[in-house]
Amino acid sequence: MKISPSELPLLKALWSKGELSAREIHEQVSVSKSWSFSTTRKTLERMVGKDMVAMRELHGVRVYTAQVEKVSTLASMTRDFISRVLEVKGPLPGSMFTGSEILEPDEIKELEKLMKDFDESEQS
Repeated sequence: MKISPSELPLLKALWSKGELSAREIHEQVSVSKSWSFSTTRKTLERMVGKDMVAMRELHGVRVYTAQVEKVSTLASMTRDFISRVLEVKGPLPGSMFTGSEILEPDEIKELEKLMKDFDESEQS
């Protein structure tokens, strides 16, 4: 699944905080994006339509949860960028993810394994 640049910050907010209202998501992304609240809501609606995000009512408030898994999504995006933009073929060192503010050490190991598995499947 292709994640757009406008969708990624919303997913990051959901990955880090779990279930959030549109207002809470907007507060998280407005630090780096100068979006209006309606832009955040519209992007969330599109993401629900693409099954990237689930929405439910909780005490009369719509709350959202990510439906795409963080590590596999980031692995796919990273591999796409590395091969398409930088034209790098072959395995990538896990050390390139050290210092990430959104990945825990166990997630870095999982990401490294997914990247290695992807490289091996491409060579087959």
